[in-house]
Order: sequence, then structure tokens, then C-alpha cells
Amino acid sequence: MNILLIQREGTDLHHTLFASETSRLALRFYHPKKLPCGVKISVASLGSALSLVSEMRWYLRRYVRETLFEVEHGIYCTQAIAQDIYYERTPIPGKPWAYRRLYGFSHGKLARQIVMSPGSTVQDYPQEIAGSDTSLEVWCTEDEVDDIGEPIPLDDTGEMRGARDNPEL
Repeated sequence: MNILLIQREGTDLHHTLFASETSRLALRFYHPKKLPCGVKISVASLGSALSLVSEMRWYLRRYVRETLFEVEHGIYCTQAIAQDIYYERTPIPGKPWAYRRLYGFSHGKLARQIVMSPGSTVQDYPQEIAGSDTSLEVWCTEDEVDDIGEPIPLDDTGEMRGARDNPEL
């Protein structure tokens, strides 16, 4: 299991975490990996991931834009879903998960957040993530999807509508 900490703009999260003795001690067994968008930390289980995130709460609130948990290779979930899985003993959400976002990163910065339509895949959004170096599928709660807007709809044939058809883009 991996934790992905997406840093706030203008922050070198890896340097910031290791500049503090408190966070350095919390991370001493984990060996965080510096990424252009933040920091990736490998842990043994979801419980240890949530424990580490809880222990580093002050740093995360101050320097991290979003904390994500890798539930499956290449698929991440928000902290709300991770907590629900662990504390409520909810099974790991299965495919297809209805509430998803697509994140596009460009030069290490979060460039786009798109609400994905139910039943769609990352490959259905080529125009929306064009110019992105990396894209991530993020599973979230219904409330978290509502925070960033409406899904980009598919047309009747199941194909994505172009950005020109969506006036918000």
C-alpha cells in the first residue's frame, strides 16, 4: 500500500518533512520517495497508512494539498474512503466505482481535476488530460465529487464529448 501526498503549490514537501525533527522521526522507518507532485510513502497496510497520516496531521494540513491512498495499482482513494474501509470494516470498493475524479499532473503540479462519469475509464478523457504528464484515477465519496462539479458526460454512443461542448472547460 502506498500513500501519495500531493504538495501545495510552492512547497517542496520532501525537503519540508525532512527539515523537521518531528516529521523526520515519524518517517524514519518508511523511506519516503520524492515525486514531482509530492511524496510517496510505502507502508505495510491500510491501518499503518492511516496511523502515519494521523501522526503527521499537522504537517499534512499545512503543506499537503491532498492525501491519497493507493487501493489498487494505479487507483487511489481519498482519506474519507480509506477511513471508511478501515474503521467501518467496509469492503474495498469494487469496480466500477461510481464516484471518481481524474487528476492530471503537468510538471509536478496538479493541473486538472475532472469528475468522471459512472462507467467511464481514464482512456475516455483524452482531451481533458491532454498536456498532462501523469494522470490518476481517484475514488472518492459522493460529497467529495460534488466539491469539484458535475461529471463530464458521455454522449449517446458512449464517446466523450469534446471540450467545446462543455462550456465550463
